[in-house]
Amino acid sequence: MQPLNSQAPLIVYVDYKSPYAFLALEPSYQLEDDFGIEIDWRHLTLDIGSFLGTAKADGKGRVLESNRSKEQWSWVRYAYRDAKRTARHRGLVLKGPLKVWNSSLAGIGMQWAKTAGRECLKRYSFTVFDRFWRRELDIEDPVVIEALLDESGVAPQGFRGYLEGEGRAEHDALQAQLLPAGVFGVPTYVIDGQPFFGREHLPFVRWHLGGRQGEAPDVAYRPF
Repeated sequence: MQPLNSQAPLIVYVDYKSPYAFLALEPSYQLEDDFGIEIDWRHLTLDIGSFLGTAKADGKGRVLESNRSKEQWSWVRYAYRDAKRTARHRGLVLKGPLKVWNSSLAGIGMQWAKTAGRECLKRYSFTVFDRFWRRELDIEDPVVIEALLDESGVAPQGFRGYLEGEGRAEHDALQAQLLPAGVFGVPTYVIDGQPFFGREHLPFVRWHLGGRQGEAPDVAYRPF
């Protein structure tokens, strides 16, 4: 798998533990419906601890463990404040996670769900995002992911072996290629081999898929 190449007209990279990827999911799927395309969905498993440090809190939001600097805490708090504003506007529940999760298992679940077709993958992704951001889903538990695949219409038989073998290898190989290719955050949209980071690029992606009629739209956040 090449990070910027696909047979699909659009690649979208997300991470289930990213609030901004969560907010981009529905408007990104709307592109499929509006243009009659099928997106190549891929998981970029962010290593948040490498650039924002790690922390752990209790159910009341009290910090129990942290190695973050004041600057890192300021960035994290603003990011969630910004994301929660948009979530409220759209009627979504977005509760800040109580720790920095490893989302690679859920990402490998995405790879497995893709083999079952568009509708199964869509159900899987919407369910993972919704329950994770309600703090109702342990994305690090393979039993939980297997049950979620089954619920989404994806046969879970064979997933455990895939997770421990081919699926993990495929996931890790892709992750190693992403940063050198310029894919460093989520959501990232790849169209004609060019990556565009952030949901603010959705108007441009929509313009491009629509045949690039008129002037290209400016980069801007919009309510979706």
